[in-house]
Amino acid sequence: MSRTDVHGTVADGFEQVRETFAEVAAEQDGQVGAQLTAYAHGRRVVDLWAGDEVSGDTLTGVYSSTKGAATLVAALLVQEGVLDLDEPVARHWPEFAAAGKDAITLRDMLTHRSGVIGVDGGLSAAELADDAVIARRLAGQRPYWRPGSAYGYGGFVSFAMVNEVIRRVTGRSLQQVFDERIRVPYGLDLYLGLPEAEERRFRPIQWWTATPEQEAAFWSNLPGPHSILGVGYGLNGTPPLDQVAFANTRAVRANGPASAGGVGSARGLAGLYAAAVWGIDGRPPLLKPDTVAEFAQLHSTGGDLVRGEQGAYALGFQAKGLRYPFLGANAFGHDGSAGSESFADPLSGIAFGYTRRRFGFAWSYPEHDRLAAAVHRAATAS
Repeated sequence: MSRTDVHGTVADGFEQVRETFAEVAAEQDGQVGAQLTAYAHGRRVVDLWAGDEVSGDTLTGVYSSTKGAATLVAALLVQEGVLDLDEPVARHWPEFAAAGKDAITLRDMLTHRSGVIGVDGGLSAAELADDAVIARRLAGQRPYWRPGSAYGYGGFVSFAMVNEVIRRVTGRSLQQVFDERIRVPYGLDLYLGLPEAEERRFRPIQWWTATPEQEAAFWSNLPGPHSILGVGYGLNGTPPLDQVAFANTRAVRANGPASAGGVGSARGLAGLYAAAVWGIDGRPPLLKPDTVAEFAQLHSTGGDLVRGEQGAYALGFQAKGLRYPFLGANAFGHDGSAGSESFADPLSGIAFGYTRRRFGFAWSYPEHDRLAAAVHRAATAS
């Protein structure tokens, strides 16, 4: 059997998605290992996988796709009136008011406008595995720009702040609320804190493949570790954060830090967005239409101080309608640095989830465009 064989099922009318996924798998020559799942209006229509050591049940690190799950927790609590997007968070978290952060709101945090993207001197890998530790370090940190004046992505810390606000208001962690209100009731294969019993399904993330010359050229052109980009991606610690080791560390998987520590499958990612907007398996949607509209609305566009033109955000979510112009303007979701991708498009009814086990060279994932377009064409065919 070829290791590029594609396994799984597609619904009638989605056969072209399988063909596109097979082309992607063949180009990867089985060395990556990938999964693709999609829903149409709450019905699962694509469930595919290919590559070494990968099945439909395989779990792997989804990095910042975790932020989509974390945002859904915040949206649910905002919908219920438990959280106020525009209240200064220091009213609940007084220590956070230090160093000019007294007026920062939950909306500022969710839209990457707080200026708090890391700490001077950096955070160790062990600290980044624990949201409570991150929050204590961030509380005294002066923002890297005046809050609200610009936006920039805090890859490994932004949702530790959101988690601390939730804990101060509810007495429960973001991870606990996610598990009790979202993951368990909807049967989602996506964890913010992977139980030991599920470790057998986890497959480690692998680093990209490149020649020594490619590696040298790539790293020679990157900003330094103490630049805005370096701080935003946790590179200003000693030693700089090893992104591969991060997801492959049991402490990270066990704690499930809300910015980048989630573990799941494509089924889990797609199911998350289907559950949010349409509901799945007979259960109602988690969010009301007005809440979906609020959290899908564009908030931060025009140039991320950390990610540049790649960064455009709704409320907590990335603005997928800008990322994929064939989707509706208010499509929303979140990707992860090892190549996971996930989103909902309320206009076309699509919920999309994709995972892969190997980083793409220079964090490049051109297959996202092809797979998302194939699912969209099938879902919208007359």
